[in-house]
Amino acid sequence: MTTLYLDTFSGISGDMTLGLLVDLGIALDSLQAELGKLPLNGYRLEQRQEKRHGIGGTRVEVVCDGGQPSRTWSEIDAMIEARTLPLPVKDTARRIFRCLGEAEAHVHRVGLDEVHFHEVGAVDAIVDIVGSAIGLHLLEIHEVICAPLPLSSGMTQGSHGSIPLPAPATLQILSGQPVRNAGSGQELVTPTGAAIAASVARFGPMPEMAIARIGYGVGGWDLEERPNLLRGIVGRQSLASGLEHDLVTVIESHIDDSSPEWLGALIDRLMDEGALDSALAPLQMKKNRPGSRLTVVAKPHDAASLARTILLESSAIGVRMYETRRIKLRRQSATVRTRLGDAEVKLIYEAERLLRITPEHASCQQLAKASGRPLPDVFRIVTATANRQFGLEE
Repeated sequence: MTTLYLDTFSGISGDMTLGLLVDLGIALDSLQAELGKLPLNGYRLEQRQEKRHGIGGTRVEVVCDGGQPSRTWSEIDAMIEARTLPLPVKDTARRIFRCLGEAEAHVHRVGLDEVHFHEVGAVDAIVDIVGSAIGLHLLEIHEVICAPLPLSSGMTQGSHGSIPLPAPATLQILSGQPVRNAGSGQELVTPTGAAIAASVARFGPMPEMAIARIGYGVGGWDLEERPNLLRGIVGRQSLASGLEHDLVTVIESHIDDSSPEWLGALIDRLMDEGALDSALAPLQMKKNRPGSRLTVVAKPHDAASLARTILLESSAIGVRMYETRRIKLRRQSATVRTRLGDAEVKLIYEAERLLRITPEHASCQQLAKASGRPLPDVFRIVTATANRQFGLEE
């Protein structure tokens, strides 16, 4: 399995990501050929080798030759969906743009369809995002892992005037993700960079792997306190049968004196706060009292806050925590267009082989409510449509 680790010591932006992918071996001509499938004119990509603090890398810049129209999120999404780009590229690009659009909508207190990407910024964002999706596809990256992102402080200029750092959209995108204080007054993480990282990567330490390639994407700023570079490390994880693995923290507690209503609410609360999984199992405890074993699986950086929630929201007075390795099949989110409307599904892979497609319950529930169809019928329609779209028909 090929893994890309994003070492974000100087943050991440769209142009830094493009530069990194080219530095890792994507030919600019190949990137431009795929981008040429989009109905965009009046821009060009410029590639050059630059150094930051003596370390060389690739800078890729989107240069616009003239005026560009303002585009809404829905127009950009439809543009990408209608093109002849490879399906994984379209799914990744649309997921990133939706992440960015939802953050902007939240910040500006408007609906998603009302979000506008203005003039040059719209073309820049489209090329950076779709180009990044193309690069990951051409490099055949199976998994992306990202280091915690360094956030700045101070003020910067946006299209609406002065705004605080981190930019409000950046902060919204990274809600629930691990970040750290960069101690810098320059914007290190842009909204586009944050959306790329949050949409294609999981956050965590670099995994055990055999390093194959190292690349550097060069940022526009030449910073005094650090080299303004995005470092990418590509490696192979030696997993049999195309399985993935990561480290998780398991939190456990035996509870015998909490109300069942409390425990049900606790499970919902833990999932809302970022738990990967949570479960209750019946248990016969000391003094022959019936109780429950609460087991929560969490990302390591979320474990402490989830443990605190358990202690505050139940009668537990202590928890056990330990790290363990998890082996799993690769999964990817996708959207399928059915006759009932759009539905979210999970694509389950062993390496590059698509094993099965699972409809998302919440998405099917919404379609069932809107259409008046029974939920089992909706599941069958979504499954059949997804199988046809992704070539899983027997």
